[in-house]
Amino acid sequence: MNESPAQFCDGPDGRKLAHRFLAGRGPAIVFLPGYMSDMAGGKAQAVFDWAAAAGRACLLLDYSGCGQSPGDFADGTLSRWRDDVLAVIAHCGLDRVVLAGSSMGGWLMVLLAQLLGSRIVGLVGIAAAPDFTDWGFTEAQKADLRAGRTIFEDNAYGPAPTPTHAGFWADGEALHVLDEEIAFDGLVRLLQGQADPDVPWETALKLAAALRSADVQVHLIKDGDHRLSRPGDIALLLRTLAALEADLPAAA
Repeated sequence: MNESPAQFCDGPDGRKLAHRFLAGRGPAIVFLPGYMSDMAGGKAQAVFDWAAAAGRACLLLDYSGCGQSPGDFADGTLSRWRDDVLAVIAHCGLDRVVLAGSSMGGWLMVLLAQLLGSRIVGLVGIAAAPDFTDWGFTEAQKADLRAGRTIFEDNAYGPAPTPTHAGFWADGEALHVLDEEIAFDGLVRLLQGQADPDVPWETALKLAAALRSADVQVHLIKDGDHRLSRPGDIALLLRTLAALEADLPAAA
């Protein structure tokens, strides 16, 4: 990976936000990591390296309390992290953007598309997980969260259990997007593994149906897991980003 150091900008409430911006041909690809992930992840690095080789503009970032961005992870919510992304996009002066959202980042990309409108010209979801505060927890876990208690779950991707804090869950419950039409008309490409233990593959179909855009394609990978980080999965992601650029209408 291109090893240029992270930059920092001021986010909401004075939060310092780590990011790496690569100038190049637009629209800029903005990679949105998943829950407890950051811009050092394998997919983010692969996208950044590909963009550098292709002369594409690309932005990686760490939400506050994640990766190199200071703060307490326990304070993180979808609203907070959405606003972090808005701040970094504004700082970098990006006016045409393709959002690539992994897992929770796929929920954030929908929230951002609703706010930024025509500035977002394309969405690429990688195991996108919109509304997972609704379907991703048992009723007993939801009861604990409603009572203000943090829950912990086994983590298949690391030694420490995965926490979900009550504030994050409550904020997510207020930001569901699949209950009504999503007013986005740009290009959408959704990559989803059918062997994903975390996100039911039918979620991709529900998201495709909710989006107003007529140009939505869903690519199901029968043996694909949640991370979609195998070499073949990464190659599919990069091909998707390249093809999306070719399909975009010319800038006005």
